[in-house]
Amino acid sequence: MSPMGEDAWRRKLDGSDQGARPKRRFWRSLPSPPRCKMCLRPFAGPGGAVMRMVNLGPWHKNPKFCRGCYQDIDAHRGGAEIELSMLFADVRGSTGLAEGMSPRAFTNLLNRFYAVASRELVARDAVVDKFVGDEVVGLFIPGMAGFDHAAVAIDAARSLLRETGHGAADGPWIPVGAGVHTGVAFVGSIGGSGEDGGGDVTDFTALGDAVNATARLASLAGPGEILVTRAAADTAGVDPAGLERRHLELRGRTEPLDVVVLRGGA
Repeated sequence: MSPMGEDAWRRKLDGSDQGARPKRRFWRSLPSPPRCKMCLRPFAGPGGAVMRMVNLGPWHKNPKFCRGCYQDIDAHRGGAEIELSMLFADVRGSTGLAEGMSPRAFTNLLNRFYAVASRELVARDAVVDKFVGDEVVGLFIPGMAGFDHAAVAIDAARSLLRETGHGAADGPWIPVGAGVHTGVAFVGSIGGSGEDGGGDVTDFTALGDAVNATARLASLAGPGEILVTRAAADTAGVDPAGLERRHLELRGRTEPLDVVVLRGGA
């Protein structure tokens, strides 16, 4: 299979080729999670059983993808620089939480958080990029989440904080802070050759300064806070009037970021 060039990747990712979105909406309608990170084919429930029957269950090299998507991105390794929106959400004070409960109880708490986060991201056609320790990463790619990806990412962050209990009278069941940023990143298929069925695993992800900035941003968000960069806020049409503003120096980055602060439950 011939490699897919950067122009073809860009059309796939930036929304100029609208073929992926209807398919993702269809697969999302079938039960049930977990799902393929790329196309949202179900891996469990009745839908998952059907997918396995037609050999589209989880790929053995990377169970985050179905066999069809993994073979596709493995064959068409590459990507393109595009503008997208990113959401990073961290559990705040996880070390203290873990210290005060058993390892099993802490694992159950994080699994509950992962399930809620995954549901909120998938419902908005984000790519659930990864779960890293106590953090979830969502990519809102125009060709998948739509041209209003910044507004969708902010809505996902707000919903995630509501669903984790921020704004509730008795407080959150898990403390979460989030960062949302819109910028240019390299998005695509990255990894080793794996020609003999082994070696490095190919992944679909985003790389670049904008991704790193979003991660740093989330690490500075307090419990119940969503730090939204001016780039994301402007793209989403958020009116900053009456909102708290901060000028943040990010570790390892020379350029500061101006952000507006949204609160959980708002």
